[in-house]
Amino acid sequence: MKISAALLAALALASLALAQQPAPSSAEGARPSPLASLPVERHTLSNGLRVVLSPDRTVPTVAIAVYYDVGSRNEERGRSGFAHLFEHMMFQGSANVGKGEHFQLIMNRGGTLNGTTNHDRTNYFETLPSNELALGLWLEADRMRSLAVTAENFENQREVVKEERRQSYDNQPYALSHLRINELAYGDYWPYAHSTIGEMQDLENAPLEAVQEFFDRYYRPNNAVLSIAGDFESAEALALVERYFGTIERRDVPPYEPGELAPQTAERRETMPDPHAELPAFHMAWHIPPNREEDHYALELLALVLGDGESSRLYQELVKRREIVQRIHVGTDDRRGPDLFSVFAIMASGQSPAVAQEVIVREIQSIAARGITERELQKVHNRVRAYFVFGLQSNMSRARQLAEYELYYGDAALVRTELDRYLAVTRADIQRVAGRYFDATNRTVLDVMPTTGAGEGAGPGGAFFRGEPLRFSPSTDHATVPR
Repeated sequence: MKISAALLAALALASLALAQQPAPSSAEGARPSPLASLPVERHTLSNGLRVVLSPDRTVPTVAIAVYYDVGSRNEERGRSGFAHLFEHMMFQGSANVGKGEHFQLIMNRGGTLNGTTNHDRTNYFETLPSNELALGLWLEADRMRSLAVTAENFENQREVVKEERRQSYDNQPYALSHLRINELAYGDYWPYAHSTIGEMQDLENAPLEAVQEFFDRYYRPNNAVLSIAGDFESAEALALVERYFGTIERRDVPPYEPGELAPQTAERRETMPDPHAELPAFHMAWHIPPNREEDHYALELLALVLGDGESSRLYQELVKRREIVQRIHVGTDDRRGPDLFSVFAIMASGQSPAVAQEVIVREIQSIAARGITERELQKVHNRVRAYFVFGLQSNMSRARQLAEYELYYGDAALVRTELDRYLAVTRADIQRVAGRYFDATNRTVLDVMPTTGAGEGAGPGGAFFRGEPLRFSPSTDHATVPR
């Protein structure tokens, strides 16, 4: 049995309806995962390109996602921003495609496309009518094989990225604090301490030869995953992949050897002025295990209990009842390597960040001491079920999720059982992690304070910095095409 996009949507709606129903007893057995029959076919070409296929004939579109195993974590010191810069460079033309033609060819056929970069990977993706699958594959193969890394393209895109940094960070309220909290929390651990967008000085100093070397080093078929989801026949799609990608030369890729993150032994605390902010804000961060380790699942559900929706504990206490903060986000950052459990809040007028921080710490300590209720566990289980099913209902979201699991964890088919790992988290698991990771010595706090030059016309608290969601929490993705 295939799970179509329409069925996935229906399952998602059904899962929301389950939120008010009691969980099944052990006698009734666990609910079967709605993702168990998700079609996942895995192949590897002779040049090392990993290929994931997920056919679904219910909608006449096809999505293509190419994930390269290179993000800002792979950058050298003094050359920050290269991964993101290359995301832009990949749209500047190749041997058989002129500058800007990649956009035109896709959009003129009714398709959509984009690319994003974060700490852990760079991706490129498009959705097309299903009869244009060959076009999308040919375009991706041509730029993998023969990107035009010219001085003109490099200088142009370097200026584009610098302007993006100005607009998205330097001139936005609270935005630079999202970079600073990582610097504070990760300290000397370069892969995650520095920003994906890059430092202005590093971008200014980057030589063309270093950029060309970056492409030759990482943009190889054996360092990539190609995922296709939607309306296609597997044999035909695989033949097209072999035709367009099969002759691209593989090369050795430098091993990723980040070293160990030194344990944090004392609280780190800093105050940061922000001339664009109208109200104080703060970040709190605790070190936690990498994504997909056992405790990470329980920590993700703890974040939902604390901060997901208006019924969550911190929203009820800080926003609704005491009116201390006006906005709050709680979540794990979902990195492949050492991760963070993060809180970001914007204060209500006249309120002190210290008071809100005390409430947050006290609420986590309460869960560590007394646990959560059965109703809270039921709510977050159903929220996760809905998130997963909704997150796989479109061809594009499915192609991207499968590519990510293949790249990060070596098996796209893990998506089928991932929901089960969340639903296996118990109240005792959440209580246990609440008591394990939130000592003051493991905590980093960044207070963000307005200055007399607060930005005008930004509304209450200024503009709220938003990242693209990766699962349940904002990430540091940067896209070529503004979303």
